[in-house]
Amino acid sequence: MLRSYLIDTVTEKDIEDAFIEHTSWDLKKGRPYVIKGSEKLTAKIFSNKMYKGFTGTAGGFYGPQGRVLRLKIQDNDLNSKMDSFNFKGTRMTNLEMETAAIYGLGKLLGHECLSLNAIIANRISGDFSNNPSEVVENLIEYTLDKMIK
Repeated sequence: MLRSYLIDTVTEKDIEDAFIEHTSWDLKKGRPYVIKGSEKLTAKIFSNKMYKGFTGTAGGFYGPQGRVLRLKIQDNDLNSKMDSFNFKGTRMTNLEMETAAIYGLGKLLGHECLSLNAIIANRISGDFSNNPSEVVENLIEYTLDKMIK
């Protein structure tokens, strides 16, 4: 989505290049982009109760996130490549569809943006939270508490 805008001033090309190399990314899918979240908000919200990591943002729900239906996907190993991606000690810890667009548009428009993720499923192991509503509620309460301080 963001490649339609002038994003070169907000992207992290060194991380993008490392990701492309690590995953053997097929550029026919487009060049991935990396945009950091707000350092100001990270400093305010982060604690030892959280994990820092990259949130991978896929351009769709099924194939782009490695979900196999009745169609073959372009790279069966992409999720495991993303899981093993490490850039200067930071790993990819989540995969979804919104964060990169929010970070990019926010930075381009001068806003502070940060994504916090309530992890309720582990795609690799197939483990799911027994109480996903509680996990989400805990993250909301934690975040609101940190924001008012």
